[in-house]
Amino acid sequence: MASSLYSIVIDAHDMRAQARFWCDVLDWRILHADDLEVTIGADVSATPGLTFVPVEEGKTIKNRLHIDLNPDDRDAEVERIIALGARRADIGQSPDVTWVVLEDPEGNEFCVLAPKKSLIG
Repeated sequence: MASSLYSIVIDAHDMRAQARFWCDVLDWRILHADDLEVTIGADVSATPGLTFVPVEEGKTIKNRLHIDLNPDDRDAEVERIIALGARRADIGQSPDVTWVVLEDPEGNEFCVLAPKKSLIG
């Protein structure tokens, strides 16, 4: 039997603030919170979720894994997410790409894509 994606775990300096930011971005809610982790998701039975765990050190290099968001309107979504606390990021992308790279409040890069209908298009 194959595994299914359960949760993506993200190191965070302030896990509660990161959870609130991503809840606002994804229209999710906090499902569990204690001193060791905060888990967010659309619903307790809807996977995957995002789990934030505390770390002392700050982020120092580009992420090796990042989140891609698929909105109905890329430009409107970029502006909405920036208003929530994200900022634009330059990771060397060319000016003609179809996505926008942003950073969350702790500097984790993620992309807002042009609308897509499938994983390969």
